[in-house]
Amino acid sequence: MRIASLLPSATEIVCALGAQSELVGISHECDFPDGLQGLPVLTRPRLRPARSSREIDAAVRDVLRDALAVYDIDVDALREARPDVIVTQDLCDVCAVSLDDVRAAVARLARSDVRIVNLHPTRLDDIWADICRVAEAIGRAADGEALIDQLQARVAAVAARAAAAPDRPRVLAVEWIEPVMIGGVWMPELIALAGGEPLVTRPGDHAPTLSPADLAALDPDVVLIKPCGFTLERTLEELELLPRALPWASYGAVAQGRVYVADGNAFFNRPGPRIVESLEILAACAHPALFAAARRAHAPSVVRLDAELRRHAFDQG
Repeated sequence: MRIASLLPSATEIVCALGAQSELVGISHECDFPDGLQGLPVLTRPRLRPARSSREIDAAVRDVLRDALAVYDIDVDALREARPDVIVTQDLCDVCAVSLDDVRAAVARLARSDVRIVNLHPTRLDDIWADICRVAEAIGRAADGEALIDQLQARVAAVAARAAAAPDRPRVLAVEWIEPVMIGGVWMPELIALAGGEPLVTRPGDHAPTLSPADLAALDPDVVLIKPCGFTLERTLEELELLPRALPWASYGAVAQGRVYVADGNAFFNRPGPRIVESLEILAACAHPALFAAARRAHAPSVVRLDAELRRHAFDQG
């Protein structure tokens, strides 16, 4: 089997199914797990590098407004890869190449035997279904069932422990800093499973952009900042934006030191196996005392902020 993956979460799924050695091409954003280095890169960004969240947002909106693609497919590299299966998605044109572009690229290959597996996850159940779909397409259906059983068992363990918490803090999950967007799709489900009350969005919703007035009307107990596509280090470069992007002085979460910055590139925004680790991080943010082991395990990927934007280690409360 020769597999081409055009988005990071699909690459993680393929590797978790034990088929990493069968990958013949990946996207320019695929960076996990180790061992992908040297594989042909089949996509490239069309946007020029931008420095700030606001600049990136404006550039993406301009491209989409002109009905252009955010990413291109390297058709020559795809032809040389000779894939039997291509895994892509049509959930978000900002996250990966569009399905239409993939179909057009395959048509240019003049091959009728290439199978396109299209992923469209908006809920946790969709993620499990997508794992099954990929597993079946690459001839690893039994591995898919075993992987889902393992992941769901971990989810159930977190949910059971969180259910014993004495409170359910209100959690605001920030998907983008300027403008402020709130995490949707599977994020409300993760927050609820972690023992919290999701603010603003419901399961399956796309990420809305909130005005300053909308944000001021909220009173979160916990704020999780995990911009889509940003590593922890990249997000920490924009900490000075937070007091003006959010009602910093009025949020109880800020006063109580319950603002967390996490690696949104690795977690939360990738609908693959590490969505369970995202749940564990959320539970540790919502209930630090109950999930001390998770705080230690994920300390490299999360920082806690106080009201003065000072950084504190995640495994220290």
